[in-house]
Amino acid sequence: MTIAENFEEIRRRIAEAARRAGRDPDSVRLVAVSKTKPASAIAEARDACGQLIFGENYVQELVPKVKELSSDISWHFIGSLQSNKVRQIAGMVDLIHSVDRISLAREIDRQWGEIGKVCDILVQVNIAQEATKSGTSCEELIDLVREIAQLPNLRIKGLMTMPPFFDDPEAARPYFRRLKELAGEIEGAAIPGVAMQELSMGMSGDFEAAIAEGATLVRVGSALFGSRG
Repeated sequence: MTIAENFEEIRRRIAEAARRAGRDPDSVRLVAVSKTKPASAIAEARDACGQLIFGENYVQELVPKVKELSSDISWHFIGSLQSNKVRQIAGMVDLIHSVDRISLAREIDRQWGEIGKVCDILVQVNIAQEATKSGTSCEELIDLVREIAQLPNLRIKGLMTMPPFFDDPEAARPYFRRLKELAGEIEGAAIPGVAMQELSMGMSGDFEAAIAEGATLVRVGSALFGSRG
């Protein structure tokens, strides 16, 4: 299948999953994960499919792509972000999905402040407490959100998680459900300046289960562009 056919199929599945959950299909946005893919593949997805949101995992890949491609693309940073690389992407991305510690949040706040802008972020939660994945714990989440909310150049827009890998995507649903519950708890705390409008969860193998549990952003790569290389 071509990239265009892949996009059409994934969008159809997103819309169907939303309708099955009693949701408006427009309430779920596709983040096309373009890591390791050349700028030409991104341009093809934009031109042939109208895809405008792309997610990158690595600073060293994101920066040249942003410079090469047109400014109508909305870039999301979805990978683990080192504080010493924040400066390189300041002002380049519309949303950072992976803020998991106050030291990183402070550096983002500092770098965006230097260019007079505000950065929208999601707080990443490691619900399964897997040692190989980033993310704050469920127990520490509310305190981290309160701390980040004090930073003037950041806006918390929601939460992100990556569940353990399962052969059966239904097995991931409790983790997605828990993220939705955590978002509700934060909303209930009514922390000034904090919104829980975005839930970034679900990837190529389990995005339909994530949509059933409330995902608003699904991060799909291999099902769109083919296996990474």
